[in-house]
Amino acid sequence: MLAEAVEHLIRNIVDFPDDVSVKSYENNRGELLRVRVNPEDIGRVIGRGGRTANSIRTVAQALSDHRVRVDIMDVRR
Repeated sequence: MLAEAVEHLIRNIVDFPDDVSVKSYENNRGELLRVRVNPEDIGRVIGRGGRTANSIRTVAQALSDHRVRVDIMDVRR
């Protein structure tokens, strides 16, 4: 559910919503959400000074009952 919520949030702020994918992984440090976006949207998702990325991380943590890490990368990786 958390991955779908983050994906929905990010799809609404990018220019290429079809290129957005969010995968969830469990590890010993909690949950990892790996967000991939179009290279042209990476700046929009990170935001000025990382403000948008920090806001996305805050929302993800607020929706979760455990530790969550959000990694944002472009589709080339």
